[in-house]
Amino acid sequence: MITPFWENQTTIVEFVLKGFSSIRQLNIFLFVIFLVFYILIVSGNILIILLVLFSHHLHTPMYFFLVNLSFLEIWYTSNIVPKMLMIILVERKTISVAGCLAQFYFFGSLAATECLLLAVMSFDRYLAICHPLHYPIRMTGSFCIRVVASSWLSCFLLTAVTMVLLSRVTFCGPNEIDHFFCDFTPLIHLSCIDTSLTETIDFATSSAVTLLPFLLITASYSCILATILRIPSGTGRQKAFSTCSSHLTVVTIFYGTLIATYLVPSANSSQLLRKGFSLLYTILTPMFNPVIYSLRNRDIHEALKKCLSKKPGFFR
Repeated sequence: MITPFWENQTTIVEFVLKGFSSIRQLNIFLFVIFLVFYILIVSGNILIILLVLFSHHLHTPMYFFLVNLSFLEIWYTSNIVPKMLMIILVERKTISVAGCLAQFYFFGSLAATECLLLAVMSFDRYLAICHPLHYPIRMTGSFCIRVVASSWLSCFLLTAVTMVLLSRVTFCGPNEIDHFFCDFTPLIHLSCIDTSLTETIDFATSSAVTLLPFLLITASYSCILATILRIPSGTGRQKAFSTCSSHLTVVTIFYGTLIATYLVPSANSSQLLRKGFSLLYTILTPMFNPVIYSLRNRDIHEALKKCLSKKPGFFR
């Protein structure tokens, strides 16, 4: 009887996250920069959540979705950045197999949920601009809650399927992950058994939660653009476009960095480039989101001014 080669290997119980070890001389600089970015992400998104919660004129479907997106961004970056800061600063850059799988699960679930939330927000803008008379009828509070709850639940359940399959994979040496967090592809490369089923399921679920929302977003903005172009006055066109420009900017940055990351060749020479693109959608995009929505949104400006001036009634 021939013994499979991996049975003679030692099953590993922890991984080594190499992070940015190839540029070790910049560790302190990277730590400070990423720490500042993380603080800005958390504080900026918390500010948006508080402004929406305590400003009654912001209690609309669009800002309800924005609160969910801001909450997601906080959780999304908190799943990755604290561990990344630790592996930059300390010599021992290990993470347990269970911890690595948990990090991948929340990363995949939250990234998928963001795709669906962005699609829901584009549908909200489509109704507001293309069918304004139907908007208050269709975008009711109960409908918004059901849509958002379905987005969160479906993505966490879909990622759980991949997670269950991945948890049954046997990992054996080497145990080094050339990345700053536990992503699917680096984990699969450390497997010593056939993972074709796991890869197929992951590809199918990832495609479903990224391509379908992207198609919905594209269709929504195609209709929005056609409607805006039919508006006779330039002021009317500008006003209509301003209501969706912030969301369109966020969608462009998010999907642009996501597509760029996974179109980069998987060769070792491009691994540093892949890490750079990964930083864009794990740190820079969550940091830009509150900035974009704050700079381009008059309602947010007014709520922030009320807060800073401490006008009576803001926290009522």
